[in-house]
Amino acid sequence: MLGLRNAFGRVPIIPRQHLHCTLNSRLYTPRVDLSRIVWSRTGNARCKSSTPEVPKSGHIEEGPNESLVFIDNIFPLRLSFLLRLTNLPFFTDPEKVLQKLLKQLHDDQRIPAADPLNIAQRALPSSLSLQVKQIVPRLREGGAYAKLLHDQNVSPPDIEAALQDYLEKSSPKPWFNPFRPWLEDLQRFPSLKLRVEFLPSGPGIEAAELSEEKLYTLFRTYGKIADIKPQPTGSKDLPKYATLYYRNIRDAIMAKNCMHGFVLSESEGGGKEGTVLKMVYEQKAKARFLRDWLMNHPRIVIPIVAALVASVTVAVFDPVRTFFIKSHVTHTFHITENKIYSWFRSQVTRANEILTFKHRDNENAGLSVVWDDRRGIIEQIQTWLIETADTFIVVQGPRGSGKRELVIDEALKGRRNTLLIDCKPIQEARGDSSTIFAAAREVGYRPVFSWMNTFSSMIDLAAQGTIGTKTGFSETLDTQLQKIWQNTTNALKELALEGRKKDDKDSELGDDEYLEAHPERRPVVVIDNFLHKSQDGSVVYDKISEWAASLTTANVAHVIFLTNDVSFSKSLSKALPDRVFRQVSLGDCSPEVAKRFVVNHLNADADEGSKGAEKASLPSETRKDLNELDGCIDILGGRLTDLEFLARRIKTGETPNKAVHEIIDQSASEILKMYILDISSSSSNGSSSSRPWTPEQAWLLIKSLASTPSLRYNELLLSDTFKSSDAALLALEQFELITIISQNGRPHSIKPGKPVYQAAFKQLVSDRVLKARLDLAVLNQLMGIETKAIDKAEAELSLLGGLPGQPRE
Repeated sequence: MLGLRNAFGRVPIIPRQHLHCTLNSRLYTPRVDLSRIVWSRTGNARCKSSTPEVPKSGHIEEGPNESLVFIDNIFPLRLSFLLRLTNLPFFTDPEKVLQKLLKQLHDDQRIPAADPLNIAQRALPSSLSLQVKQIVPRLREGGAYAKLLHDQNVSPPDIEAALQDYLEKSSPKPWFNPFRPWLEDLQRFPSLKLRVEFLPSGPGIEAAELSEEKLYTLFRTYGKIADIKPQPTGSKDLPKYATLYYRNIRDAIMAKNCMHGFVLSESEGGGKEGTVLKMVYEQKAKARFLRDWLMNHPRIVIPIVAALVASVTVAVFDPVRTFFIKSHVTHTFHITENKIYSWFRSQVTRANEILTFKHRDNENAGLSVVWDDRRGIIEQIQTWLIETADTFIVVQGPRGSGKRELVIDEALKGRRNTLLIDCKPIQEARGDSSTIFAAAREVGYRPVFSWMNTFSSMIDLAAQGTIGTKTGFSETLDTQLQKIWQNTTNALKELALEGRKKDDKDSELGDDEYLEAHPERRPVVVIDNFLHKSQDGSVVYDKISEWAASLTTANVAHVIFLTNDVSFSKSLSKALPDRVFRQVSLGDCSPEVAKRFVVNHLNADADEGSKGAEKASLPSETRKDLNELDGCIDILGGRLTDLEFLARRIKTGETPNKAVHEIIDQSASEILKMYILDISSSSSNGSSSSRPWTPEQAWLLIKSLASTPSLRYNELLLSDTFKSSDAALLALEQFELITIISQNGRPHSIKPGKPVYQAAFKQLVSDRVLKARLDLAVLNQLMGIETKAIDKAEAELSLLGGLPGQPRE
């Protein structure tokens, strides 16, 4: 077949097409896809209109002296797969594009041989004076329907004989059958498999079911048939049908277009009233053995998929997470650590000082006095960091004593590889997903898919209901935290070994021996707020302490714990039972240091004189009310947070005495609300249901400490209010109402939780109404205790009275 290459591929010029001619136009009115382009001719003139002629009724209307011919092999059938892309989003309809190109070929006079209308005209014999009046392209089937206009004196049998003679000489395959073509635009594409349905020719008439021999005789004309499968014997599907399998798809196309609507008469085996053939493409069912096997064996497939997902996660995401953890530890992406940013910021600050004639504000001016006073503790921590002892460093002190600032800003000042983990957001997180996300954020672990934990649990639950066993997709909180800490360990070890070179004198040592020999190269992990709200759950703290123990014993990093809890040794001893911890206890500042701290805070904002020649007087030198500072510090104590609060109130213009009284009032209100009158945590009968102490026990401590600075621990336990149980005392120490002082490893005395609480206790006791109310509550509690004792004694006496009076009796 000769042809011309263009945008469509190969378009025939010398036709060797398959042709079909209708001999009786009254037998059909074919439907037409209204979105298709229809070319037509009027007389011998080509239509030049840009708007194609589309039948309004959806059928090809035929007039007198008109017939239809189906011409195959006009369009390349291999490009029909493009028409399957119409369902994709944001994809231009390829059928419209092809129709537009065909329209351009129709209008282009330079390549008339590629015009389907001219191709159809040349495929017909010139002796009959047949004129192609209209072309209806069938792009997905590779052919087109042509409407022929012939003379009035030429009958359809004459056209059939002439066409048959012409086709036999031209060697195409002649197929002539009366048919009713169906030009549908459904998502049905040509296939080797054809479904032949047997329909009755009218209502109330029974259609005949054709045999395989008859079907072969009818359809073998269009090409080689691979197989014929009749409807199964027991099938009750209607209408009756048979399935044909062609070897060539063009043969199937021709059979479908030529035989659809064909009416078999009684002489041809179609029954008394005839049988109508309906042709439908059927897509060949693809073998899906692998998919079916996977769907039918979930107990094997799901664990394998879980293992593959875990392997991919480890292979792809773990290196990325380790990189981000290392960047978090070394502060690579912290803009404040950038040298260019630091230089630019210093220049801007210096220019601002010059323009405003102002000294740089020193936010930590007061803390320098505290650090000078605690220089020995700072040097002790620095010394421990260069030693090889594999144990914890614990910095314990009450809230507001400056633990975090002392370690991070002073002891670790200038140290690059430091990791700070704050346990407070991890412990306060609600739910497993929030806990995982908070832990990952503290160490820089990303990407983190915390929501996958809940999603995996749902999948695991569904699979358990389906196959009866768990799939292993879901992971507990312990497992997720273990993954985060393990990745952090790998990152810290890589950082510790970064500076190692092959030409070092100890290059022959292994990684563990090298880290043990060089403790100064290990990173430092600081765990802040350890045991914060530990009464709500210890899962997080147990995992953190186990992970910290693995870091120290493997010589990967130094670990420093910052905690307010004096009972930290119970939790840490579970992780390192055979180690002695290195402990530092921070207390309150001495009165001299506290006074210098407040004065330095007041002088930090002093400006230079207006002319810059004379230095302005400091606030500590100009204010006359600072002589009250000594007495105020004696009342307030040396707690850094209280001292800083005092300095800020004095800066606002308050006198020291007034500021201290405000602080005492605020502390008294907090004590009254948190430890005595917290109604929200009380049960309906007035007793506390969530607190391990009673208001009477808290009031007894407040009343006793108001008159004396300390109480003997064992003497307080002997009182009837505490009933020889120290659970309430330990809980009140945890909530910082009191401080328990130990001596020789045992509790020795009890003091207020803060120095300012001593004055707050006195203020509460001086309130006669509150004192009378709570004293009455204490007396009622004691009366209840004594009443129970009397009832118990009476019951015993009653039991003894019922015994025999004499031994012989």
